[in-house]
Amino acid sequence: MNTDNFVVAGVNLSFKYAAGEAASRFLIALRDEKKILGARCPSCQRVLVPARSFCPRCFVETSEWIEVGPAGTVIAFAPLSPLPLGEGLGVRVAFALIHLDGADTALAHFIGEVDSPRIGLRVIAVFAESRRGHILDIAYFKPE
Repeated sequence: MNTDNFVVAGVNLSFKYAAGEAASRFLIALRDEKKILGARCPSCQRVLVPARSFCPRCFVETSEWIEVGPAGTVIAFAPLSPLPLGEGLGVRVAFALIHLDGADTALAHFIGEVDSPRIGLRVIAVFAESRRGHILDIAYFKPE
């Protein structure tokens, strides 16, 4: 595709949104307690992480909170990025799906401090020193 006739421009939009009751509780637990919370579906009994207000399989409201992790198993990953994704962390990271101990769903996050990620790798959460109620309050997961 010839891009000579196109202008590439960036847009920086700053916005705020209400995370909702379940996501807010999940994020506050990360920030204030360094805990990872899931929500148990009363119908199928799956523990959903990140916590959700309803089960996407059963469409039933969740209300029971379960602490999971902070360790888990890598079930899928993307190769280590040549980009400095972990630049602010001081480590090179890759994207991964992590099945946390006690959860029935996987959490998409970074893994770091590993040269060769692999399926089955046991990892543990590394919490950011400065937390603000964001998924990156878990800075990354490292080998256990």
